[in-house]
Amino acid sequence: MYRLFIVEDDMGIANAVKEAARMWELETHIAVNFHEILTEYAQFQPHIILLDVALPFFNGYHWCQELRKISKVPIIFISSASDNMNIIMAMNMGADDFIAKPFDQSVLMAKIQALLRRTYDFSDTVPVLWHRGAFLNTGNGTLRYKDEDITLTKNEYKILLCLMENKGRIVSREKLMERLWKTETFIDDNTLTVNINRLRKKLDAAGLENFIVTKFGVGYIVE
Repeated sequence: MYRLFIVEDDMGIANAVKEAARMWELETHIAVNFHEILTEYAQFQPHIILLDVALPFFNGYHWCQELRKISKVPIIFISSASDNMNIIMAMNMGADDFIAKPFDQSVLMAKIQALLRRTYDFSDTVPVLWHRGAFLNTGNGTLRYKDEDITLTKNEYKILLCLMENKGRIVSREKLMERLWKTETFIDDNTLTVNINRLRKKLDAAGLENFIVTKFGVGYIVE
């Protein structure tokens, strides 16, 4: 089932779109906190986004730019401001389509379905994992925090990926070592400690102190 993220502060429009999407068997989530659109995006992991231009706090153009820093998910703008300048600005920000308000629900759903087919019939989704405002893109192995990209080594990425995939659960040292070194060759246990410590220093320097917590005698956790 495809997931549609509706970023629209007019609840009448948002709920009408949600009801229409239900008929097309789309799972939907309507934005709740307009300060934290990226966080809601990462938690819901949508396949497509419907984004209004006029929003509380920051407009849709701002959020489109922010989303494009971490994801290539299709974005359709909806707006009553449908002059050429707004349409051009939306496309330049990274939008895939623009629909003027008021719109016909069947036309909107047809556009959503067409964009989903074009995007996902020939490619896989690239999930983004989120924790404490940091976004780990599993497509290119980058970690982004406060508009800065944190460069990770191959091992650092594998450690972070394993921990963030199991967010809230302790990951044993044995599981991490198996994830990093899938080999029958013996690896010194201290090698994992060195990799963890290097990763922690990188995260601390970026402002992500205590991002990885040690559970002594058990393993590590992101919580």
